[in-house]
Amino acid sequence: MAQHLSAERQARRALKHRERNKAYMSKMKTAVKRVRHLKEKDKASIELKKVVKLLDQLAAKGIIHRNNAANKKSSLTKYVSSLK
Repeated sequence: MAQHLSAERQARRALKHRERNKAYMSKMKTAVKRVRHLKEKDKASIELKKVVKLLDQLAAKGIIHRNNAANKKSSLTKYVSSLK
């Protein structure tokens, strides 16, 4: 357990951050799955725009690495462009 007051505060802050990050990660995974399950190109491209925005926001906040966001955007774009 934390011995100093500042360490206790940081431990409390870490709990809040962990919960927030877990919620963001869940939201991201759900959004990616939503795009992957679509089989129509027009609907998938609309959802892709939303997911790209979300990934950019998460990368800007530091929740995921910017390269991770870029890789996800690239693979999703490739998937959507392969649809008919």
